[in-house]
Amino acid sequence: MLLESVKIKEGILFDVLVKKMQEKKVCLVIGAGAGIGVNVAKKFSMSGYHAVISRRTNQEGLDNSVKDIEKAGGNATGFLLNAIEENSIENLIEKVEESIGPIGVAVFNIGSQIGNRSLFETSDKIFERGWRMATLALFRTARKLFPYMEKRGGGTLLVTSSTAAVRGNKGQHSHAASMGGRRMLCQTLNAEFSSKGIHTTHIIIDGAVDAPDTLGKMLGEEAYQALRKEKGLEKDGLLLPEKIAETYYHLADQHRSAWTHEVDLRAYNDDPWWNSPSQKI
Repeated sequence: MLLESVKIKEGILFDVLVKKMQEKKVCLVIGAGAGIGVNVAKKFSMSGYHAVISRRTNQEGLDNSVKDIEKAGGNATGFLLNAIEENSIENLIEKVEESIGPIGVAVFNIGSQIGNRSLFETSDKIFERGWRMATLALFRTARKLFPYMEKRGGGTLLVTSSTAAVRGNKGQHSHAASMGGRRMLCQTLNAEFSSKGIHTTHIIIDGAVDAPDTLGKMLGEEAYQALRKEKGLEKDGLLLPEKIAETYYHLADQHRSAWTHEVDLRAYNDDPWWNSPSQKI
C-alpha cells in the first residue's frame, strides 16, 4: 500500500513537472553551432524560455552546449537534426510542441556556404544542396510551425541570413541564389502571416562573426586566430555572437505596432554591403 502511494505521488509529480514545462514558451533554434545559434539560445533561456537547440552533427558538442546553457541558469534540450532529410524538421517541431512546450520563437540559423566555386565547378547537386538548406528547409519550418502559432494567435520566426541575400559575388552562385530565395521567402511569409500575429524577421549578418564553428572552420585555426588578433577581441571588428543574440531577443520582444521585418548587422568599422567592394560572406 505504501509503495503504491509513493508511485502515485511520483506520477502526480511527474505530470505536474510536464505541465509546467509545457506552460513555458520554447525558443527553438534550428542550426545551433557554437556561434550565433547557441548564444541566441542562451539569451532566450536566460530570459525565461526553454531553449531547444538542434544541429546536424557532433553529439558531444550538442551536449556541451546544453550543459553550458544549464550552467548559466537556463533550461535546454538538444537534438541532432539533418535539416535536408525528409520530415526531419517537421518531426522535430511536432515533438517539441507535444512533449516540451509551445514554440513562441523559432530561430532558423542554417547556413548554405560551400566556399568559392566557379560556375563550372558548381554541379547541379551542389547548387541544389544550397537551396535545400537555405530556402526549402525554411519553407518546411514555416509550413509546419505556423499553424501552431496561428492557432495561438502569434509567434516569431527569426531568420539568420547573410550579405549574399542582397549581393551576389563571384564564386557564390549557390550561396547567393539560395540566400536571395531565403530573403524573398521571408517577405512572402510576412505578407501572408503578419496580420495573423506571426512576425518574421530577415537578419542580414553583414560581416565576419567571431565563431569557431563557422569562421574558424572556414579559415583554419591559424588564420582565424590571426584575424581575431587583427580585427577582433578588444578591437570589436568582428561581430560578437553574444551581442548578436541581444538583437535577436529585442526583435522577438517588439510591439506589433513597430515590427522590424529586415535588419542588417555589422561591426562599427566595416563598410556596409552596398559600399564595399570586398567579398563578404
